[in-house]
Amino acid sequence: MLNQHIPQYCGSCWAHGATSALADRIKISRKAQGIDIQLSVQHVLNCGNAGSCHGGDAGAAYQWIHKNFADTGAGISYTTGQPYLACSKESKEGMCPAALKAGDLTCEPRNIQRTCGTFGEECVGLSHFPNATIAEYGSIQGKDALQKEIMNRGPIACAIDAGPIRNYVGGIVTEKSAQLDHVISVVGWGTDEKAGLYWIVRNSWGEYWGENGFVRVQSGALGIETQCNWATPGDFTAPEKNNQVHCYENGSNCKASGYETQVVV
Repeated sequence: MLNQHIPQYCGSCWAHGATSALADRIKISRKAQGIDIQLSVQHVLNCGNAGSCHGGDAGAAYQWIHKNFADTGAGISYTTGQPYLACSKESKEGMCPAALKAGDLTCEPRNIQRTCGTFGEECVGLSHFPNATIAEYGSIQGKDALQKEIMNRGPIACAIDAGPIRNYVGGIVTEKSAQLDHVISVVGWGTDEKAGLYWIVRNSWGEYWGENGFVRVQSGALGIETQCNWATPGDFTAPEKNNQVHCYENGSNCKASGYETQVVV
């Protein structure tokens, strides 16, 4: 569970919703074994051309991950090598101007996956790094289509109206709305005697909010069923696949000389 507004405000819900749903599907494909794989939202912000800290599109994020593999041989990097800064190139909040000045928000190897050697060695971008790719992606809408997709392949990213849930503390949200200004991931559904079908939604505002970071949304409420995106995992780096490229602690044997990357298979 992540908070998109830490360490400062960033409207990157679209990237959080897309990557968290994809990470869930990777976990499902691994039968929930091993350490969870967390995908780098910052990589998407630095390179994705799908949005910024002032909005974006989950479907475009999936399109970029798929295209990035075709163009470079790698998909989206892992958070462990490119942590979330809550900044994009035009951000003015908090530490973002300093990050921009330092060159930490451009799409170059050290802002895709990096390591910094011991005792003041320079930080370097890596030519080989853990990453995940997308095989297919698409969009859906409607209650039946959402249920079928989630049941067969896992969580999806959907747009909703965030207004009615800003002060949400629990229960099932029933407000109707056609406005869409926020992206979340829908991980499942349940039924309630009064509200009927409701969606189980993972938000990206941290665990202090809502029901430990989740919210339940009645079917048809918040516009939740009108604009959703899905993606199926392609290849990804994981211990059970034995597909890691082994780099030194300071990255010297994997140092990227330019923008090239290679998939770790």
